[in-house]
Amino acid sequence: MTRKDDYYNRAKQQGYRSRAAYKLRQLDDAEHLISGGDTVVDLGAAPGGWLQVAAERVGPQGRVVGVDFQRIREFDESYGDRIETVRGDMTNERTRERVTDTAGGSVDVVVSDMAPNMSGEYSLDQARSLHLARLAFETALELLATGGNFAVKVFDGPDVDALRADLEDEFDHVLATSPKASRDESSEIYLLGIGRLTAPVEEGEELEVEILDTGTEGDGIASVEGYRLFVPDTEVGETVTVRIEDVKPNFGFATRLDP
Repeated sequence: MTRKDDYYNRAKQQGYRSRAAYKLRQLDDAEHLISGGDTVVDLGAAPGGWLQVAAERVGPQGRVVGVDFQRIREFDESYGDRIETVRGDMTNERTRERVTDTAGGSVDVVVSDMAPNMSGEYSLDQARSLHLARLAFETALELLATGGNFAVKVFDGPDVDALRADLEDEFDHVLATSPKASRDESSEIYLLGIGRLTAPVEEGEELEVEILDTGTEGDGIASVEGYRLFVPDTEVGETVTVRIEDVKPNFGFATRLDP
């Protein structure tokens, strides 16, 4: 029996709508993407195998929102009212707005198994896959709460390293992996972002801070809710008023306002 047949048959026997359900199971088993009580958004969710796995993992107190331009059949009562679906194209801004509204604010996990309509020309299919992965990434940045997790499928090839680098700017830990349930001939990989990094300050904000340390370049360092803020022309022990000039996920830069 081939591995393809094995996962297909398992899905039929265990009531999953697709063999792809085992990919999310394996990703979650390895990296603990989903916890009980989480809110999960699944992009490209049809026919619903990932929604089933996510609903199992979040448990009765959790919530799962699935979106796809294809219709997703309703689920039986074993999942309670944990699963909601949105029908629409994620390349459409209105669909993204509906997903945000349905999720009801920030979420804990965003997953995407979106894939392009295959043309048979690998360079074109890979470029389209990368576009969808970046779209999912942008959606994740809009939705994820601090500490949230992200998983996205992409076909390996040009510019995947650049996408990974962008994830590394936004998450505490990033890795690329291929679950065992992926077919041998497939070029798909999954990029995982663990621990969404967010800043407690915004560009243009003015606030008072205490300088606690000095950086290697001589700038003063303040702490705002554990977030490092570099302030030139300050000394350790000073309390100064600053304006936030540049915000990175885990550190930022400010300008001193008082004399």
